[in-house]
Amino acid sequence: MVKETFVQKLRIPVIGAPMFLISQPDLVVAQCCAGIAAAFPSLNARPQALLKNWIVDIKARRATFKRSNPQSPVGPFGVNLVALDSNKRLQQDLEVCIDHKVPFIITSMKPPTDVNKAIHDYGGLHFHDVVNRRHALKAIEAGVDGLILVCAGAGGHAGMLNPFAFLAEIRPMFDGLIILAGCINAGHEIAAAKLLGADLVYMGTRFIATTEAHAQIAYKQLLVDAKMDDILYTSEFTGVNANFIKQSIANAGINLNRVAGPRLTKPSKWYLAWKHWRMKHKKQWKDIWSAGQGVAGIHNIMTVEDLVHDLEE
Repeated sequence: MVKETFVQKLRIPVIGAPMFLISQPDLVVAQCCAGIAAAFPSLNARPQALLKNWIVDIKARRATFKRSNPQSPVGPFGVNLVALDSNKRLQQDLEVCIDHKVPFIITSMKPPTDVNKAIHDYGGLHFHDVVNRRHALKAIEAGVDGLILVCAGAGGHAGMLNPFAFLAEIRPMFDGLIILAGCINAGHEIAAAKLLGADLVYMGTRFIATTEAHAQIAYKQLLVDAKMDDILYTSEFTGVNANFIKQSIANAGINLNRVAGPRLTKPSKWYLAWKHWRMKHKKQWKDIWSAGQGVAGIHNIMTVEDLVHDLEE
């Protein structure tokens, strides 16, 4: 029932992925009003007190649009909570989301057991990022409503698994919502994901190249110009494997030949905390831009509404 109700609210089965710094209220509202679901990381709202204001603002703007466009589907919005020891705001941010009954919560990194009951108690839906079978089994055991399968080539903190294989392994063991993430830019790719057994897709990188995204125009243009070979998969900057645009790394004055490759083992909490501490004290890292390998499918900068229309067509 949860699956059908959530998907039926949408114009097309897409969730605008929460992207660090990029996903702010203008983008989230545009995505919701275009008829898809949308989310933003709670850590984008800084200082922490701003999170409440963002949620109230998004709710109000969605409601205003709905009153003026009663026949148009308006997608739900969610908040991404990053469960790392270095995130001292986690409990505070969760409490704000509970108080304001955010429609869905996305958790990532740690197993989601601690927050699952709190989300369900107020009627919210709980989705969790997973990059392998072990993570998926832990999330299923915790009782999540949806799994986000983050596959090879995705922007940000990508996994290493092939989407065909990952989806085929997880679908038989989970009847909840499955959201497929990684290199999805076009309508026929959404249709293919559905054919393979996914209920929805996660789209992040493609939405950076929209007018409403909170990103520099140079960042957006890099996405239009980039090819798959321009993306580097590394644990260098956050301690967790992620995809970044090589040119932005070079522009920040970092020698690409000295950038570490992906980690094949799980990083310790102390290593992750150190990496995040380093990032806080290096201004250059705000100009190291993330993107998925699907950049080759991005050919222009457009409005969110025009993009969703093209996807639907």
